Amino acid sequence: RNLGIKEFKHILYLHICEVLSEDLEALIAEFQSMDAKKTQVVETSCPPPSPRLNASLCAHPEKDELILFGGEFFNGKKTFLYNELFFYNIKKNTWVKVEIPNPPPRRCAQQAVVVPQGGGQVWIFGGEFASPDGEQFYHYKDLWVLHLGTRTWEQINACYSKEQVDYIYYNDIHAFNLDTFTWSRLQPTGTVPCPRSACQMTPTHDGSGVIIYGGYSKTRAKKDVDKGTIHSDMFLLRREGKEEQEKWTWMRVNPSGVKPPPRSGFSLAVGPGGRALLFGGVCDEEDEESLEGDFFNDLYFYDISKNRWFPAQLKGNKSEKKKRRRGKKGEQTNETEGEKEEAQGPTEIIKEIVAEDGTVMTIKEVSPAAQAEEDSEEEEEEEVDEEEEAAAMAPLVEPCPRSSAMATVKHGKLYLYGGMFEVGDRQFTLCDLYSLDLHKIDKWDVLVEMDPKTQEWLEESESEDEEEEAKGGEDEEEGESEEESEEDADHPPVKPGEALADYQTRTEKYWLGLARANMGPDAKEKKVQKVGHAMAKVFFEDQE
Repeated sequence: RNLGIKEFKHILYLHICEVLSEDLEALIAEFQSMDAKKTQVVETSCPPPSPRLNASLCAHPEKDELILFGGEFFNGKKTFLYNELFFYNIKKNTWVKVEIPNPPPRRCAQQAVVVPQGGGQVWIFGGEFASPDGEQFYHYKDLWVLHLGTRTWEQINACYSKEQVDYIYYNDIHAFNLDTFTWSRLQPTGTVPCPRSACQMTPTHDGSGVIIYGGYSKTRAKKDVDKGTIHSDMFLLRREGKEEQEKWTWMRVNPSGVKPPPRSGFSLAVGPGGRALLFGGVCDEEDEESLEGDFFNDLYFYDISKNRWFPAQLKGNKSEKKKRRRGKKGEQTNETEGEKEEAQGPTEIIKEIVAEDGTVMTIKEVSPAAQAEEDSEEEEEEEVDEEEEAAAMAPLVEPCPRSSAMATVKHGKLYLYGGMFEVGDRQFTLCDLYSLDLHKIDKWDVLVEMDPKTQEWLEESESEDEEEEAKGGEDEEEGESEEESEEDADHPPVKPGEALADYQTRTEKYWLGLARANMGPDAKEKKVQKVGHAMAKVFFEDQE
């Protein structure tokens, strides 16, 4: 009460930052204490994992299994982080959830790599934790290893990086030695990529280097507006020499062929024959007032040995091609070449799925055009099996456009899980699973189908909006009295024996009005509520 308004605001700001930081660390610690209660390995058969993005999907080095860890989900109001561990049996098409004591804290967007040592190991580095409202972030730089043979987690080192108000991008290179369990920072020469996040890395076929592709970064433009940049450049980090005499060199790479359009959030996996596979992603179009994204479901191959990009095109069913080549001997047709091409060209099927809350999802599927109908006599001559013909004429299903999906390759097959796409202001998080034989490239197989009814999306109703407007009107009427109170720093007193929660509920209108007055009319409602509650807490604790 004895502080001036400026001193009070300054101390309040510093305390709010401290409270938010402590709250995030406390939340992580609370989750870890819950995990610490697990003392034995528990394996449970289960349905497919819930919808998520930015998880890790790896192929088991010895078994016909895929390993899924972590990820995130946003339902419109709350962000959920996971540290669940799932194993997918490829042959049986079944899932098992494995609970192992002392797992890594909940996270998303971590890096993961599998090595065959000791019966197989999954190494997990870094990642991100977010507050439930998605406003605060906590970045890890810890290293974990999952020993697949013994079903145990091991923490190699523990180091966290607190959330930052601003963003920092890096372009440094570090190597971890699996024999000595030590980190070393590399000092490559040559043309260094600019700092970025979300770039993808893949080894060269001979193991002498690493390919770096794409990424995303932001720069501060005019009027303090952040402008995002999608990178589509490629670099080779090459190693020369061995052990103590080894040297690393950066080199800018300019591939030939048909390059993917610029995008972020794409998935990358290493396929057979020294080829990297790129699937999906999103290209955001930003302006000062809005952000709209174009989502992709295309597939590109990058031949590392030939330094060449080329798009993948589904070849379709063999029986379909065989039928198209058939015909009566001596049969003539009046179709022109252009008409034939048009008849055989791909068609786009648009399918609308209505979610439980009435939101309409539009999913596009590309399929080869139906063959022109032939008369019954010709069909009898060809003796094409009806089931085979039906399969040939069925549309080729593809995963819907998405970003931040999980991809890996096992036994020459590409597996794709989850991810997300947006419809207007709504985000759809997926839990479907597809596979594609990379030797045939004929069709996508649906292993787990997306169920739109499982989509949860919470948003404020019109009645809530009207209530907020009414509150705003009341706040305006009481504006003069609040301004007088602010000048005197005479805030609502705490009643004897009153709990913090009761005090915040009773005085919520006052503190939100004060927070709004301090933050301005353009501040987001979530931030206003958070600051208002923090202000009330600061004052309450000060009175105690």
